[in-house]
Amino acid sequence: MTMLLKDALVFSGDCFFKNDVLIKDGIIDSIGNDISADGAISVFDCKGKYLIPGFVDVHVHLREPGFSYKETIKTGTLAAASAGYTAVCPMPNVNPVPDSPEGLKVQTDIIERDAVIKVYPFASITKGRTGGGELVDFEALKDKAVGFSDDGCGVQKEEDMERAMEKCAALGKIISAHCEVNSLLNGGYIHDGEYAKAHGHKGICSESEWAQIERDCKLAEKTGCQYHVCHISTKESVDIIRKAKARGVKVTCETGPHYLTLCDKDLQEDGRFKMNPPLRSEDDKKALLNGVLDGTVDVIATDHAPHSAEEKSKGLKGSAMGVVGLETAFSVLYTKLVKTGFISLEKLINMMSVKPREIFSLEGGKIEKGAVADLALLDLDKKWRVNPDEFKSMGRATPFKDWEVYAKNVLTICKGEVVYEAI
Repeated sequence: MTMLLKDALVFSGDCFFKNDVLIKDGIIDSIGNDISADGAISVFDCKGKYLIPGFVDVHVHLREPGFSYKETIKTGTLAAASAGYTAVCPMPNVNPVPDSPEGLKVQTDIIERDAVIKVYPFASITKGRTGGGELVDFEALKDKAVGFSDDGCGVQKEEDMERAMEKCAALGKIISAHCEVNSLLNGGYIHDGEYAKAHGHKGICSESEWAQIERDCKLAEKTGCQYHVCHISTKESVDIIRKAKARGVKVTCETGPHYLTLCDKDLQEDGRFKMNPPLRSEDDKKALLNGVLDGTVDVIATDHAPHSAEEKSKGLKGSAMGVVGLETAFSVLYTKLVKTGFISLEKLINMMSVKPREIFSLEGGKIEKGAVADLALLDLDKKWRVNPDEFKSMGRATPFKDWEVYAKNVLTICKGEVVYEAI
């Protein structure tokens, strides 16, 4: 298939240039001014719109197999495609757990059948994804998984994590760690801060996150493992990772849009504000934003975690942990961080499109001759109101409901094929 994108503002890594982009057989064939449309099956007028490498989300929950009443690979990837994502990495809290080649194949068979964009699944670190006990056969899974994670559970024993890191270091694979010390949770379900105290809720202390990050950074330094920290939310986590990077530890990290734009002062007695880790304090949010500025925070990932309406209808105490994020992430961050002048558009694109690919060794990330045509086209002037009823995801719980935001994806191209179009 041949298609031509005319007069786009094309992302070059650190700026945008007005150009045409010709795509043939899934590959960018040429970039330049006034490229002829002769022979092109599709021609798109992109004037005034921004062409970028498709977003990548390295932390999503597609819920299938096992929990398709929450989300399916088809609905989750459709939601992602509509928002400009061309690749996602689903976490292993599905059933069966991808803790063996056979378990992972159940998921990859559905991916091959139903996914509309690229999907790179994680395998678990421990058998059953329990955070302890028997480790998986890393060698058997290394060519089938993008990395290893027990997301939803922290690996509790230091010796288990050290052995896992040694195995992954030898295989050149990444560990993507959910950091949580079970013994420090004490039944908490929101941040142990002012809101919890004022409203009689049980809090989750910050140490339950940062203590395990501190342990794991030392283990990564010892073993040489490539170590990625999931959804950081505390100021201490930022500081620990910043110092580890300065020592040369191979550590990277992500945070989510909600941690950069909300804090526990914004909580309401509604399940759409409940996620794990929880919304922390204003000081934690400021530290995360500073981490974005100085590069300590490498990646923006949504932790897209759909649940049924019933599961999210029981307030802060009783609702399931998790909110959806794919269809709001870029618009919320563009509105709150770019339009306000806090960071540049180029930096945001790098954190959502380029850096994730570099860390997890995924193809794409550049718009140049010969590159794979995984692209998104953004209308930055489009103003819209977040209405969960319009989501393509089966999940509806978002803390951004009714927010007025700017920027909409209008065209997504994956492997040279249009997978979403609203232009």
